[in-house]
Amino acid sequence: MFWFRIKRTVKLGAKSLWMHRLRSTLTALGVVFGVCSVISMLAIGEGASREAQDQIARLGSRNIILKSVKPVEERTATTEGDMVLSYGLTYSDTERIRETIPLVEQVIPKRLVTQDTWYRNRRLTVQVVGTVPWYQKVHPIRLLQGRFLSPLDMEYQQKVCVVDEQLIEQLFVVDDPMYKDIKIKDAYYYVVGVVTTAGPMASMDGSSASHTSSGAKATGGVAGNVYIPLTAYKSSFGEMTVQYTGGTRQAEKVELEEVTVMVDSTASVLPARDVIESLLNRFHKKKDYQIVVPLELLRQAARTKRIFSVVLGSIAAISLLVGGIGIMNIMLASVSERTREIGIRRAVGARRYDIIIQFLSETVMLTLAGGVIGIALGSLIPYLVTRFFQMPTVITGTSLLLSFGISGAIGVAFGMYPACRAAYLDPIESLRHE
Repeated sequence: MFWFRIKRTVKLGAKSLWMHRLRSTLTALGVVFGVCSVISMLAIGEGASREAQDQIARLGSRNIILKSVKPVEERTATTEGDMVLSYGLTYSDTERIRETIPLVEQVIPKRLVTQDTWYRNRRLTVQVVGTVPWYQKVHPIRLLQGRFLSPLDMEYQQKVCVVDEQLIEQLFVVDDPMYKDIKIKDAYYYVVGVVTTAGPMASMDGSSASHTSSGAKATGGVAGNVYIPLTAYKSSFGEMTVQYTGGTRQAEKVELEEVTVMVDSTASVLPARDVIESLLNRFHKKKDYQIVVPLELLRQAARTKRIFSVVLGSIAAISLLVGGIGIMNIMLASVSERTREIGIRRAVGARRYDIIIQFLSETVMLTLAGGVIGIALGSLIPYLVTRFFQMPTVITGTSLLLSFGISGAIGVAFGMYPACRAAYLDPIESLRHE
């Protein structure tokens, strides 16, 4: 009997909504747009946050990245009056870190330079990376063809190279790059392998990680990476670059642009960072280096993501609040219009509970219908954003459940007052209402 009365009351509420289809549709639009905005904004925010965290994670949660930084002042004049600036990380720094810190598993020194690379009559601007054979153990690259650099290449300063797949299509076109010779600066390098890069090689502060030599062209960017043995790099490019400014020649000497240190566990990252910083401070009188810890960046990104989600969710929730107020307003107007109907129902035996269920069911049906349509639109908008603007978006199950649950809660919260007001109308006064 109880469920029969509930079913009959809900059916009566649905019939009332259907009789005023246009008003019901316009009333539900507030919830539709509110739910849609919640899902869309959270999906866009989640996508941007995950992309940033993925880029940081590719740098390695066990890695500590050291970068050479040009100091503001530290210039000494040569005998000819030219300016020479010596700064940054050195080979001695890598030896000290390797020998004095037991937590360290790998130390990867790196030299970087932007150069024009030639294959036959085709030219391409690439980033030449001088590094060591165990580079793969720390950095996110995967071998596709051939092999990577070997200890023998390092020992004998072999003119061999490994190319990034990004530059194959532009430089080699239809040719197979394996075992071909490419020209970098004044030397020819034999291609022994092809790799793919899983993540960007840019520095985390957004600046370029490359060190441009005097012979490099000032282009808008590089097509990819070419890896050569660090010893071959040193013999070909040296450690000195020269710039001419206003008739004055300025030389810069940098031994290593970047050093990546991998420790034995995630728990050792921060202690090792402190030891490395103390060690570098002892041998570097000026602050000519920078320490980047991806683990710290990951934790900061996670905190930023939580704040970002709360802000976006709060802004979108305002739309739901406005929609709820609109529903309450319409339901109060409906109570006023249907005062005589309420009086007749009370006169024939309907209890206050039945009146509350009738009006509350109308409100909940409106909000839930708006929530379903809002979820559909909210799932479509992130797809369109990804398709047409190439922005990553991620729709989580939590955001869908949260939006649908909030829409139902709004129906109960904003429908309760009009329902109670209808239930507590005086039956006699209601029957007299015109």
